[in-house]
Amino acid sequence: MRYVNNSALNAYWYPVAEHADVGADPLPVTLLGDRFVLWRTDVGVSAARDRCPHREMPLSIGCVDESQNLRCAYHGWGFDAAGLCVDVPSSGPGVPAPPTARLHGCHVQERYGLIWLCPGVPVADIPVIVHDADPAFRRINTGVEIWNASATRMVDNFLDVSHFPWVHTGTFGSSQATGVASIELVDLDGDFHGYAYEVDASNPEEAAATTGSAEPVVHRRMSTGFALPLLVRSTIAYEDGLEHILLLCSTPVDDETSLFTFVVWRNDDFSVDAEETIAFDRAIGAEDKSMLEQVPGPLPLGRTAMVSVQADKPSVEWRRRFFALLDVPE
Repeated sequence: MRYVNNSALNAYWYPVAEHADVGADPLPVTLLGDRFVLWRTDVGVSAARDRCPHREMPLSIGCVDESQNLRCAYHGWGFDAAGLCVDVPSSGPGVPAPPTARLHGCHVQERYGLIWLCPGVPVADIPVIVHDADPAFRRINTGVEIWNASATRMVDNFLDVSHFPWVHTGTFGSSQATGVASIELVDLDGDFHGYAYEVDASNPEEAAATTGSAEPVVHRRMSTGFALPLLVRSTIAYEDGLEHILLLCSTPVDDETSLFTFVVWRNDDFSVDAEETIAFDRAIGAEDKSMLEQVPGPLPLGRTAMVSVQADKPSVEWRRRFFALLDVPE
């Protein structure tokens, strides 16, 4: 089912870039099939549709001038941080801009080191990750990638535990049993719905910086849950007290292409280089990416469109709720 043009999705928040990605130059991004431009001023990051109201030139090929106005490359029209046109060079000094010369703005927030956009009127806030305010944890951002996979298939994958011993044989999955115990879905907190479980995970030498252990197999107490529409959080607790929290963000560029980033929070002693601690997570993500890019198109959302078993219970419930929030004619 094609979904990115569904108007209901405009009411939610999506990460489209990292804080460091928005600097002195305007940045183009595509979300839900629409082009937006991000630019930074002293008051923060602004966002708008990537189209000048004058002759519809993409504003992202322009610049942010010395007055911190977003300036169109075609005729030089300038727009302030609120999207109001403040300068039309061809009209000369002192001549006000046409009252309709303002940008089609977009709600924007900076949180967890990410830039989040909501194209419409938000119906909910960005989910809370309590560890972000806990000084015992550090946050590690990992960059934004393009995946040639539908965000719906990515969420389905991130909620699934049964693929671990098959897809992740090169990282942690070879020590995990193939059977999946009965899954009970619960509200994990006020934002995420999912399940708790335990696994024995392979711990190769290259994973030691992530797990904090040199043992060949480590026991993990985990939870995995979703926040609509497309966020997944996975929590990992090791027996020595180390916790490793991942926020997995799948942002639809279009129906078949997505932005992917993950954010990590850890209560380690901060002594190990951040990149070293997430290298194993990157390798796990590469295994998922390699598999998901083999399947074209969005995930079917109908209840009978695919065959499911009890191990698929988390994805089936997410799919049901995701479909329910869409604006679909009766």
